[in-house]
Amino acid sequence: MINLFGAHITSLSIHRVGNKINNEPIFISDDIYKADDELTPLLKEYFLKPFREKEENYFQFTHESDLEFHELFSISSKIFDAPNTVHEQSKIIAKYLYDQSLHPHIKPGEVYIVHFENLQIDNEKVDAIGIFKSEIKQDFLQFSEKESQLNAKLEHGVNLNKLDKGCLIFNVKKEEGYKILSVDSNRYDTRYWLESFLGVDALEDDNFHTKKYLKFCQDFAKDVVLPAEDKKEEVLFMNRAVNHFAKNDSFEESNFINEVISNPDLIPEFKHYKTEQAPKYKIEDLTEFPIANTAVTAARKKIKSVINLDTNIQIKLDFINSDSADKFVEKGWDEEKQMYYYLVYFNKENKV
Repeated sequence: MINLFGAHITSLSIHRVGNKINNEPIFISDDIYKADDELTPLLKEYFLKPFREKEENYFQFTHESDLEFHELFSISSKIFDAPNTVHEQSKIIAKYLYDQSLHPHIKPGEVYIVHFENLQIDNEKVDAIGIFKSEIKQDFLQFSEKESQLNAKLEHGVNLNKLDKGCLIFNVKKEEGYKILSVDSNRYDTRYWLESFLGVDALEDDNFHTKKYLKFCQDFAKDVVLPAEDKKEEVLFMNRAVNHFAKNDSFEESNFINEVISNPDLIPEFKHYKTEQAPKYKIEDLTEFPIANTAVTAARKKIKSVINLDTNIQIKLDFINSDSADKFVEKGWDEEKQMYYYLVYFNKENKV
């Protein structure tokens, strides 16, 4: 869990990086950028807003042999050890980003290297390094008064409402490659930012395990429960699965199976599906782990609890009180019409 509202910018360096393969230049600033009191809060919001609005899917620096050979890991460690060197290190970061700009579609742009203090992660105050890039420029009008005439001038610049690319490297879990968040709004080359430049992989923490296991359950419901039973049971299975995660602090697979899988015939199917599909979700040996509430909340928002019928009718089932669907919705077959039907019991219609 992160809290970025109290973050403070202690250093800001700005450089410009072109596309190396297109022979575009790189511009390195001699000194740090000193923003005034009006611009500083706007830049802070520009840098940090995207990270407050997205899921906390953490990454970590990774290297096939050893982290000490990872360029950005080494630079980050030097900055955290000596924050006063951040501008000199920012020049190395900009040049390294320039060296990775080897795809013809990679856009030139300004690179901002920021040292932050007073960020909160997992209830701990830490410092962090932010690396951000603005790529897409927009036209806007600048107005000026001259005697009795109002003049308009077309300008070209960065929209502070949308960050194109960025990452936050938190000064925690150094031995594992730090905890890192990343955003990429312009996915014209998905390998460029995460793989070529940052060199990161998913951090397999509680949030990762919770998210992956719930995604595994969702696919099991679609691939196994739906064909074996019906759409109602698929929805109910996911209702029970998410509710199980929501009411428990830790996950234990045998308890989950006993509580969530109502049809005993599906238990061996569940175990077989996990054996076959586990590598895809990285849950091969995962039977116990602490549950991350943020991942459960995010999953609940994404999972649909609607039965769409071919007669242009939708039945929305209560995701919180899933027992209602079990008790008050019945599925049947009408011989005369040769059609399936759902029978819904109720006492009165609630006013919306």
